[in-house]
This record gives sequence, C-alpha cells and structure tokens, in this order.
Amino acid sequence: MTTLHQRTLNLIRDNEEKLVDSWTTELLAGGLYRNLKTEDLRQQAADFVRLLATGDFSQNLQHSKWDEMRLFLEQLSHSRVLLGFDSQQTAGFIFSIKRPLMALVQAEYADEPALLVEQLWAFSELIDDLGLHTVRTFQKSREAVIKRQQEELLELSTPVVKLWDGVLALPMIGTLDSQRTQVVMESLLQRIVDTGSEIAIIDITGVPTVDTLVAQHLLKTVTAIRLMGADCIISGVRPQIAQTIVHLGLDLQGIVTKASLADALALALRRSGLTVSKAN
Repeated sequence: MTTLHQRTLNLIRDNEEKLVDSWTTELLAGGLYRNLKTEDLRQQAADFVRLLATGDFSQNLQHSKWDEMRLFLEQLSHSRVLLGFDSQQTAGFIFSIKRPLMALVQAEYADEPALLVEQLWAFSELIDDLGLHTVRTFQKSREAVIKRQQEELLELSTPVVKLWDGVLALPMIGTLDSQRTQVVMESLLQRIVDTGSEIAIIDITGVPTVDTLVAQHLLKTVTAIRLMGADCIISGVRPQIAQTIVHLGLDLQGIVTKASLADALALALRRSGLTVSKAN
C-alpha cells in the first residue's frame, strides 16, 4: 500500500473544516440522503474527517490504532440499515469524499506531478478499504436486523392464549418447520410454567398440510408438554388432514385429537371438573 506523506496528512488536518464543507455540499447535491437531516449528515462527515486526520497511516485498517474509525463505520452502517438505506448508498457516503479530498491534494501538489499521482493513489486505496469495510459491516447489520425481525414475526405468529384457568391454547397458522417448532415449544412451555396450567390445546386449523415432518414436530411439542406435567389436546384435525395422517401411517396413539377448538375446550373443561350449560 502506498504511504501518505506527512505533508499530505498535515494538509488534511489544516483543512478539516473546508473539506467537511465541500464534502457535505456534494452529498446534499447528490440527493441520495434526503432522509437525513442536514446537520446530522454534516456531523457524520465531520466525524469521519476528524478520524481520518488523526489516523495512523503507517498501520493497516485492522490495526488497533484504527479501532475508533472502524467503530464509527460500524455504527454508521447500522444506522443506515435502520433508516432503510441500501449498501450502495451506505458505501457511497464514504466513496464520495474522494472528489473533495483529491481536489485538495491536487491543489497542493499541482507543481509536483509524480508526488500528486502517488498521493492520489494512496488516498484512493485508503478510501476503498474504508468503503469495503463499511459494506461488510452493513451486510452484517442488515442480516442481524432481518434475523431479529424474523424471530419477532415467529413469536407473533404463535401466540399462547389463556382460555380458562389452567387451560392454554396455541392457534397455529401456516407451515410448521423446525425453527418455528422450537419457538412454539419455548413460548408454550414458558407459559405453562408462568400460569401453572395443566392442559394445553394446540389448534392446527390454520396449518395447510400435515406431512411426516410436521407430525414429528407436533409429537416433539406434545412430549415436551407432558414432561412439564401437563396434558395436550390437538384440535383442528380436518377430514383431509385425518386422511393424510392415515395414508402416511403416522402413529399419533396416545394423543387426544378433536375436530375443532370448541370441542377441545369442552373436553379440557370437563377434565378440569367444569361443565358448560345454557342459561335458562
């Protein structure tokens, strides 16, 4: 990597304000950062230039002396993810400093073409490294946000409802896979502990199909509920699902099933020693 001369570093440090002004003007003119307040954009530009001016250019970007710069880029990437920016816009923020920065260097080395080319190349390599690091951290931040959103959606799609004292219900909608089964188990078992419930109803009315894998997931959930000392009833077993279970030769012996949630609730109440009757 080409080394930046001390003269070039002094040039940046002596012209920080000018560099921030020209860079911010260029960013605003591009129109890519309308979602950001002008003062916030300028502050980010100022922070980046400050860190650039105080960087140790004798060390590569992974050195501990660049920790503050890397932290800044990681926080910048994360904030861009939350604001809905894409990777091009995020990296473009870093790459866009090249024009005002190189204009400054060009004016300084106008009469020294060899040094000018050398220092321009050194800056280009440095900014490219910083931009690539920003893209990498942006991707990690976006993946983390997506994963967290998926987990939240899974939790929302598997609500555990208290139907009666000692009776819980878990209405399931959509496909039941390994990840979702794990969320179902954790949320349902925790609710059994929190409420001291003795009966849990898993309603699969909204599950489109039941195959061997889905049945295995259901069996695992039922087994876990029983280990907690509670009983489990599966409701919503439609004729099509019943036929599928028979054709697949799945063994659901020992598991109580009902055609509807209402039937399952009636059974749960009877097991609890309660009866429901119409008022006269």
